Amino acid sequence: MSTIKGCIFDLDGVIVNTARYHYLAWKKLANELDFDFSEKDNESLKGVSRMESLEILLKVGGLSFDDETKLALAARKNQWYVDYINSMEEDEVLPGAKKFIERARAAGLKIALGSASKNALTILNRLKLADYFDVVIDGTKVSRAKPDPEIFLLAAHELGLPPSDCVVFEDAKAGVEAAKKAGMKCIGVGIRSELADADAVIPGFENIDLCIL
Repeated sequence: MSTIKGCIFDLDGVIVNTARYHYLAWKKLANELDFDFSEKDNESLKGVSRMESLEILLKVGGLSFDDETKLALAARKNQWYVDYINSMEEDEVLPGAKKFIERARAAGLKIALGSASKNALTILNRLKLADYFDVVIDGTKVSRAKPDPEIFLLAAHELGLPPSDCVVFEDAKAGVEAAKKAGMKCIGVGIRSELADADAVIPGFENIDLCIL
């Protein structure tokens, strides 16, 4: 990976664990619709867009609604989620992540965020990390969800780098697939068995230095 000039980070599960807030909001919506949504059910939402996540949730509940109702349900869930993340504190950054990004910046690497979240900037601002990123590509800037490579290709473009000069940090299988489709290296953050297609896998950023690149 000697030609790496840019790092592209997913947000949820890589820099911060907002997945639990998503889960709490989806579970609250399910409960309002009179069914339960388990943590196991929630696993299938990893790396999936908001509307696709809603479809999965409704399938679990055996429910279907027209498009207008679904948009209203998704908006309600999102408002609960926003309420949760607006109370986030700086110490919710996952161990070692901030330090790793600081080292990468100090080494002259360009830094981008590539997240399907439409609330990515809100989260970065709450964590006081917004200034660490040269480029932020979130769910408001792309139309296709991972494993489509659109989000990472756009990040590389805005960084002014060819995809082959970028490495993606991802915790979801769909994200790893998207990175590989984009022609980028990918470092999985999590469990090797779940991220087998990544070029390397780390459990998290604690005690990880730039030699991983």
